[in-house]
Amino acid sequence: MALAVRARLGRILWLACLLPLAPARVAAEFLVGNIMVSQNTSLPWPSSYLTKTVLKISFLLHDPSNFFKSASFLYHWDFGDGTLLVTDNSVVYYNYSVIGTFMVKLKVVAEWEEAKPGGTSKGIVQKTGDFSASLQLQETLRGIQVLGPTLIQTFQKTTVTLNFLGSPPLTVCWRLKPECLPLEEGECHPVSVASTAYNLTHTFRDPGDYCFSIRAENVISKTHQYHRVQVWPSRLQPAVFAFPCATLITVMLAFIMYMTLRNATQQKDMVENPEPPSGVRCCCQLCCGPFLLESSSEYLEIVRENHGLLPPLYKSVRTYTV
Repeated sequence: MALAVRARLGRILWLACLLPLAPARVAAEFLVGNIMVSQNTSLPWPSSYLTKTVLKISFLLHDPSNFFKSASFLYHWDFGDGTLLVTDNSVVYYNYSVIGTFMVKLKVVAEWEEAKPGGTSKGIVQKTGDFSASLQLQETLRGIQVLGPTLIQTFQKTTVTLNFLGSPPLTVCWRLKPECLPLEEGECHPVSVASTAYNLTHTFRDPGDYCFSIRAENVISKTHQYHRVQVWPSRLQPAVFAFPCATLITVMLAFIMYMTLRNATQQKDMVENPEPPSGVRCCCQLCCGPFLLESSSEYLEIVRENHGLLPPLYKSVRTYTV
């Protein structure tokens, strides 16, 4: 079995090598060629092309012996997106409007007149060939549409929506900066996005001016976009800080007023009564009286005068000299 396969494969390879020198009858059994695709914008990825940009699709016939030089050709094109085209030209121009992978199929029909055996008449001879090519259509990133607030408050959860004008898959990278400047390589952590929309969520804790610096790229292009945000202090924060401040100010004012009134009272007492305050004198007389006074009767008399509860034991007699 293996020997038979190898022998058959050897005959096929030998026939392919002799095809350019083969006689017309042998060469007519084969219709050889391939599909060529080109675009003005070249991409570094094989079989990758841009949407909404004209593609040049052509069929190149391999006929080194010029066997089909008198033949007429019909080309049946199927572009893989539902569009069919029949033409007698081997070159067509087509524009894909959507992204995706498309299989271009082509059926080539070659016809020519050939004399029948005996040479009395001619007949139409037809040969066909089927060919195909896979195309990967991508769309360049034309920009990023940013939808989000520009004026927010601190401690408020903010969501910014990014709409990518291009084909996924995408790699998105963003960072908050004080100024709108492009992102450098390695400055942010990339995130893979499989759709054309992405939501950024962030909570600002400090007031100020910020800028969302955004970079997005797919396999064929990349773009940058910026979004400025102004953050104001939250309405709840002044009330939170105002209450302790107001309390502290009130306490300080009360203390100052108390000290002022106290000093004014003491100064008034010193002007009107230069003697020590009655409380001090009373306290001294009551506490230290038994030790400073000579007799107990004098101590009891002082107690009666200070408290005013009992009449004095005796009345003082004043002597007037005329």
